[in-house]
Amino acid sequence: MIERLCIIGVGLIGGSLALALKKAGYCRTVIGIGRRAENLELALKKKIINEASHDFSVVKGADVVVLATPVGSIEKVCREIAAYLDPSAVLTDVGSVKKAVVRQVQSAFGRLPPNFVPGHPIAGNENSGAGAAISRLFAHRRVLLTPAKTTSKDALDRVREMWQAAGALVEILSIEQHDRVLAMSSHLPHMLAFGLVDSLARQEESEKFFRYAAGGFRDFTRIASSDPVMWRDICLYNREALLNAMDSYQNDLAELRLAIETGDAAALQSVFSRAKAARDHFVAGVNGNDK
Repeated sequence: MIERLCIIGVGLIGGSLALALKKAGYCRTVIGIGRRAENLELALKKKIINEASHDFSVVKGADVVVLATPVGSIEKVCREIAAYLDPSAVLTDVGSVKKAVVRQVQSAFGRLPPNFVPGHPIAGNENSGAGAAISRLFAHRRVLLTPAKTTSKDALDRVREMWQAAGALVEILSIEQHDRVLAMSSHLPHMLAFGLVDSLARQEESEKFFRYAAGGFRDFTRIASSDPVMWRDICLYNREALLNAMDSYQNDLAELRLAIETGDAAALQSVFSRAKAARDHFVAGVNGNDK
């Protein structure tokens, strides 16, 4: 049970976590901190949070503080809250990159606090802001916790229990493995969607491309509507792993191009069959988790 939860950045992830914990009866009071008054007002109106503030001093007395801001702002936020954070308070984040977050937290505090638990919920959509928050966002979805060597077992257990109360399936990964895996499975697909939509939009016949695009284009490019600031930061802060993922994909794309160029029907069918089998297996697993 959390008596006082402080969420810094009441958007899709932070707001949905607050709603899920309130619905589960796992949290009494939620304080939201943010820059945009209209977003905090909406969060209050939707009863996502009980109190709203622009002042970081309200973290004082919080049992758990969740950093739900873009990755690039983590160090600045941590410097702001350092003087007010209770020694017993658990600090965690929801960033899609872990090595860079850990580095920023360590820089802000001068060390890695033992109560800091890096985390990343594998859930979300292309929407943002408090208006996008839904209580069921994390139901049967994975949350990856990547404790540092300095992370205390008690803090890790408390964050695990928090996410489980929100309906999530919690798993533990190393920081390095997290960034490598997410670069391939999440960051690279977003780059492909952003890149394709931007490429088509800059073409002379772009209006026709979009007008006659079918459902497959809409489904594939849905994530290109995601928050540009968040994804800018992910690119910059997971640069090495993302570049490796892009290099690997470019090599595979070159082989696919060669098969098309040379009319290699067997190679094309082999790629498509492997891809179909892999995706069908993935979808079956996701649907199984929903039951």
